[in-house]
Amino acid sequence: MPIYAVSGESGRYVSVVAVCALLIAAASVALVNWAARCLGKQWSLEARLVEGHDLVEDGPYRYVRNPIYTGMLGMLVATGMVGMRWERLAVAVVLFVVGTYIRIRAEERLLHGAFGARFEEYAKRVWALIPGVY
Repeated sequence: MPIYAVSGESGRYVSVVAVCALLIAAASVALVNWAARCLGKQWSLEARLVEGHDLVEDGPYRYVRNPIYTGMLGMLVATGMVGMRWERLAVAVVLFVVGTYIRIRAEERLLHGAFGARFEEYAKRVWALIPGVY
């Protein structure tokens, strides 16, 4: 039996990696849904401002400025944990983070233009993608 597995009474085993991946996936989906609900009508696939746009700083936006991207990263990691070789997952994560960084910079230029000092203050106290990292 692999060292990353736990045996049950029936002799079957549950992969610790699979369980972790399931927990990460569930948390990521919940985070994306929570963030989208907090954005409401302001949520969009494209970077844009709507009439009456407000800078959302509550819900998951208290902890990270881009929780939808954080959730997407979690879903990528969870999927990769069970469906990819680790080195391919590492490459996928690097590509995702680089692409997301570019997207975040574009969106934040838009928000800075709309909210100025208020956005600057928010950006200083809240991480962009991964709390404690970036």
